[in-house]
Amino acid sequence: MAQSKLAIPSIKSYTTADYNAGSGIWDIKQGKNGILYLANNDGLLTFDGSYWKTYALPNKSAIKSLEIDASGKIYVGGQDEIGYFFPDQSGILKFHSLKHLMPERARQFADIWNIVLYKNEVFFRTIECIFELKNNKIYTYDAPGGWIALNRVGSTLFASDKDLGLSVFKDSKWQPYGIGEKSGQLNTSDLRITGIIAYSKDSLLLSTRKNGLFLMTATMLKKMTTSADEIFSTSLINATAKIAENSFAICTASKGLIIIDGHGKLIEQFSNKHGLQNNNVNSILLDNNKNLWLGQENGLDFINYNTSIKHIYPSRENHVQGNAVAIFNNRLYIGSSNSLYSAALNNQQKDMSMGAGLFTEVENTRGAVLSLTQVNNSLLAGHQDGVMNIINNQAKLVTNGPGAWMVKAFTPSKEVIAGTYTGFQLLRAENDGFVNVGKIDGIYESLGNLARDNQDNLWATHPHRGIFKVKLSTDRKTALNFKIYTKDDGLPSILNNRVYFIKNKIIAATEKGIYEYDTAKNKFMPSAFYTPIFGDNPVAYLTEDGNGNLWFVSNQRVGLVDFSRSTQRGKFKLIYFPELTGQTVKGAEHIYPYNTENIFIGANDGVFHLNYKRYVSSERKLNVMLTSVKAIDEKDSLIFGGYFLKNGQLSTSQTSDQVTSLSKDWNSFHFEYSSTLFAQKGNEEFSYKLVGFDNDWSKWSTKTEKDYTNLSYGKYTFSVKVRNNLGNASEPVNYTFIVEPAWYQTIWAYLFYLIILVSIIYYFVNRQQKRFMLHQKKHEEEQKRLNYLHGLEMDRNEKEIVTLKNDNLEAELSHKNRELATITMHLVDRGKLLQAIKDELIAQTQKLNIPDAEHHFRKVYKLLSDTENGDEDWDHFAIYFDQVYNNYLATMKVKFPNLSATDLKLCAYLRLNLSSKETAQLLNISLKGVEISRYRLRKKLQLPTEVNLYDFLIESTN
Repeated sequence: MAQSKLAIPSIKSYTTADYNAGSGIWDIKQGKNGILYLANNDGLLTFDGSYWKTYALPNKSAIKSLEIDASGKIYVGGQDEIGYFFPDQSGILKFHSLKHLMPERARQFADIWNIVLYKNEVFFRTIECIFELKNNKIYTYDAPGGWIALNRVGSTLFASDKDLGLSVFKDSKWQPYGIGEKSGQLNTSDLRITGIIAYSKDSLLLSTRKNGLFLMTATMLKKMTTSADEIFSTSLINATAKIAENSFAICTASKGLIIIDGHGKLIEQFSNKHGLQNNNVNSILLDNNKNLWLGQENGLDFINYNTSIKHIYPSRENHVQGNAVAIFNNRLYIGSSNSLYSAALNNQQKDMSMGAGLFTEVENTRGAVLSLTQVNNSLLAGHQDGVMNIINNQAKLVTNGPGAWMVKAFTPSKEVIAGTYTGFQLLRAENDGFVNVGKIDGIYESLGNLARDNQDNLWATHPHRGIFKVKLSTDRKTALNFKIYTKDDGLPSILNNRVYFIKNKIIAATEKGIYEYDTAKNKFMPSAFYTPIFGDNPVAYLTEDGNGNLWFVSNQRVGLVDFSRSTQRGKFKLIYFPELTGQTVKGAEHIYPYNTENIFIGANDGVFHLNYKRYVSSERKLNVMLTSVKAIDEKDSLIFGGYFLKNGQLSTSQTSDQVTSLSKDWNSFHFEYSSTLFAQKGNEEFSYKLVGFDNDWSKWSTKTEKDYTNLSYGKYTFSVKVRNNLGNASEPVNYTFIVEPAWYQTIWAYLFYLIILVSIIYYFVNRQQKRFMLHQKKHEEEQKRLNYLHGLEMDRNEKEIVTLKNDNLEAELSHKNRELATITMHLVDRGKLLQAIKDELIAQTQKLNIPDAEHHFRKVYKLLSDTENGDEDWDHFAIYFDQVYNNYLATMKVKFPNLSATDLKLCAYLRLNLSSKETAQLLNISLKGVEISRYRLRKKLQLPTEVNLYDFLIESTN
């Protein structure tokens, strides 16, 4: 039976070395969280996309079937064991046995081959008995001949017994299923039914062990004729599944997986020669993303069925290298390392990979096909034997050697240049074909990569010498001249360059990015247009599609510069296709962008087909899971098993009661995370952050685990998110945990530390206060002593000062007394002198008997009198007198305001204890006048007779 699909999806195989458990996979289910659950000989096997985990039953028996209910319980059964797995409060799957609910007589049983959810009940099938779990009790239903199938279709539960045939569960018992009289000669008891699935609105599809497929309605059972009946006649059918509205998958025991449509036509077959690791397929799962998982006798296979990237093998028997692709005359041509292959295309099928097609080898093309080029409505192939013209799916050799790398047309002329192993060959189109004009003289190099600019210059590359620019003669039979561009002409290297004419410019794809030919400078320069896109990354291949977008291969990664999708980086979006990384032919990369739905990429093994339009429009919601958290001390301890719970149900986020607190010794942690988008495993990148430790998100990486060591105490939240190669990112998943402080870091410890600190502070403050008070007391005593000494010193100093002052005063007083005495004696002497002058003058006048002498000397007498009575001398006397006798005159003036100036003078002279004679001389009066003046003074002072005037004058001014 031939494979009818033109392309097949990629297949990923998982072996026992990957999942480290028993080889056989008997059943597969997928939970709401996307995790795969597999029935395995070693127990329950789980796969989250990155990590495998195995959960054994208590008695270590094999698990042959499983089922998951709406709450997330995973029902399983083994020999003599039945129950379910469900996560505990730490999110770790634990087994809960239900065996104790069974009758005592039924607790020994063989393998459970089917588990079916029906209404609110769970049914388990063994060969001998069917168990019904209902209302926390298990009921048993024995088989007359042996239960061989158990399936639910819609609201009907079916079972098949070897003797009774097909039965339905109704009114809490199994009842024979009556088909009616028009069922023909076949009876369900004659068939070993292995599966029952919905076929159409009113009919079911039955798969049998050895008799193929049957269609069954309420009134009819008939054999379904398919184009795979020959396969079914030689291989047992293990299981059946409906994978699309009109597609059915049949698992066989020796022919792999068969996919038919509703009419029984074979659509696809997946077997060992198509990529499966084993042809014995036990079970099948259509996952949440419409991809297929096959449980096999020895391993697990993943078929990326709902994919935009598929594999085309032009030769089923010999997987050859894909060098070139072309679509011509409604046929797909693939040039390989072995030959040229072609397949007819369906014009109605936009995505060519979905159409039917059978590749055949084009005659006379055996050998390496290096290129395919359409010229003048013809298809020319560069072949190791020369240039070939492909006509009606046959090849005609145009040049009989040497081998031709590729051809380049000189439009609008009919001439074509072929780059060969030894230079250029000139071809010309004639009569719907091509003739070999001959070798072009003047150049003898193996030039494989050709380009032509607007001036009809021919550009070519040599892998080890550089880039050639060739100027041909008008008839193109001779190379007039050529120049080799090397490092001296701007290229980063002479090795591994490719030249292209794109967007009206000659450019070179080099090991250091894209360089552009500068006509004015006649050299290559780093391209201002391409450098922001590629930088200095090596570009091995570059081509432009019909929309002006650029497809390329760099570092063995296939990518696209999509100018219709702008990003923050600029007016383009750079998209890589990780599924194709490392798949292209190194040194002979090739991309054929026919249209947005059909991109062909040459590969080491055939050709890949990419539906780019579907690839970028398929918005599958990304999800990320935290699958495991381990605390690390002397040994690892699993503190979170990957499942969040809320009110006893599975949840997508952590609740407060799942926040784990650990002692300070468990302060190192290992986190594992993954995404269950199994088809995008090569496209995923993760970013994480530990809130409370990290400031920012980590760089995107394919790494699926992270370790943190020696965390200080506190509350932390680990967050992780995933993105794909299109830039779409998931919402982060968070896990919060607490590292408890050591006893000496708790709040009670800190309170205790605070109390101790306060006590210490109080002690030292109190001690300091006491010391301060003691010092203060000593200081006060010292101050008192010092004050006392100071007082003594001050007293002594004051006494000395007083003594000095007294001495000064005494000296001053003595001085003033002397001054006063001098003045007084001066006044007395002056008075005596004036009186003597006056007396002598009188005596002389008398003696001379000068008549009228008094009249003649009256002016002299007056002058003498004025001198005696002059106030100036008195004023000096008064000043000194007051200074010596403490303002005596001023005090007397204040106390006795009725005293006249003469009275004051008398008081002063009396105070000086002058004699009456001296006083008379000073006052210029007679002695009697002095007595009279004394009398008048006593009267003004109102002194009685017994009071001594001198004593009174002294006392009144003290």
